[in-house]
Amino acid sequence: MMARKTAVPTEPVASTPERILQAAERLFSERGIDGVSLREITSAADVNSAAAHYHFGSKYAVLEALFALRARPIIERREEMLGQLKLDRHGRPVLEDVLRAFLQPALDLLNSPDGVTFTLLRARMVLERGDVKHQVMARTFDRTNRKTLKMLAKALPRLPARDLYWRFHFMLGTMVYTMAQPGRIESVTKGQIKTSDTESALEQLVRFTAAGFRAA
Repeated sequence: MMARKTAVPTEPVASTPERILQAAERLFSERGIDGVSLREITSAADVNSAAAHYHFGSKYAVLEALFALRARPIIERREEMLGQLKLDRHGRPVLEDVLRAFLQPALDLLNSPDGVTFTLLRARMVLERGDVKHQVMARTFDRTNRKTLKMLAKALPRLPARDLYWRFHFMLGTMVYTMAQPGRIESVTKGQIKTSDTESALEQLVRFTAAGFRAA
């Protein structure tokens, strides 16, 4: 009696839109948005140009779809954590809890290969100029940014709005630089500090930014 062959599970084949988004993410993160054409994306995805135009229409539509897809876990987790904030005896959220709710979902994304690539793309987007790119970032993150600012204002009711906005701006810069993992602190400390340790990075970020928000 012949032994039955065990079927080897195969990975699901990515759809055409998925292949286009995967190729775009890799190329955008390596060369920036302006350094990549839609034709290069379709070539890397091994699909024809007509498919890209059918599913997306333009390079910037690909970029927006990519941001909507990759940022969804960050946004959903951030809103969940902000919605679960406990209040102190004065009826205010604790500053460190608000900061952790904002920062943790972004840093957690670094624990997956797709998250690392998206983070590099996001860092490039912050540095690159262009109204379309800024609009994509705004449509993706503005809602949770505003919600976080409201929670920060409740946690720090005496802090003037102008100072709150500046300090939020500095926190964004610190967060994105940490997520980009440029390797500078690893070089300076000869490897004693590793920004790839996202748990330690998060705790240090929360402490550092909390001190900044509380500064006179």
